Amino acid sequence: MARTSGQDTRDKLIRAAEEVFAAQGPDGAQLRDVVRLAGQSNPSAVQYHFGSRAGLLDAVMAGRQARTERVVAPLLEALCADCGVRELLTALVTAEASLLADDRGRRCLRISSGLSHETGLRTGRLHPALDGTAYGRLIGRIGDRLEALPEPVRLERLDLALTLIGAALADRARQGLDGTEPLTGQELFLADLVGTTTAFLHAPAPHGA
Repeated sequence: MARTSGQDTRDKLIRAAEEVFAAQGPDGAQLRDVVRLAGQSNPSAVQYHFGSRAGLLDAVMAGRQARTERVVAPLLEALCADCGVRELLTALVTAEASLLADDRGRRCLRISSGLSHETGLRTGRLHPALDGTAYGRLIGRIGDRLEALPEPVRLERLDLALTLIGAALADRARQGLDGTEPLTGQELFLADLVGTTTAFLHAPAPHGA
């Protein structure tokens, strides 16, 4: 009988959740499918180890964030103090795109693309999972470069920019998982994503904003 205790079981459940959540969506995923894929016989294994679906999703996203953080931290450190939006976005997109290197990362991109509203940007306060991280500081520096925009426009636009980046990378991830040939090579795709998002963020504020 498969055990439902220990770090090994937690890791199996997290990896299974990545696969099931990516295929079925975080809200529509069946936990019994996660338990079965993880090779567990106890149907309450998720509740035992994570407390709930939300707890399992938090664990999945924590692992995803940790992998991104390892890439973005040195990139942020290397940036000059007065670099512009394009350079900052290049670092952010490069870190996010590092997850395209394997199926596990691709699945996490698929999952997180639907959770961009969880950043907390629209409230002016980052989600606790991002607050204090290199990723959070990078987002903050991008926001600082947009100080000419009225605050409501700036916060909403930055949140939408992250949503755009997440959606574009999630679609690229889907193509990788499905074996679909993309229209453009990786280098061109990422350069265009940075350029498009930079232009979006630099668009003038609407009249009367």
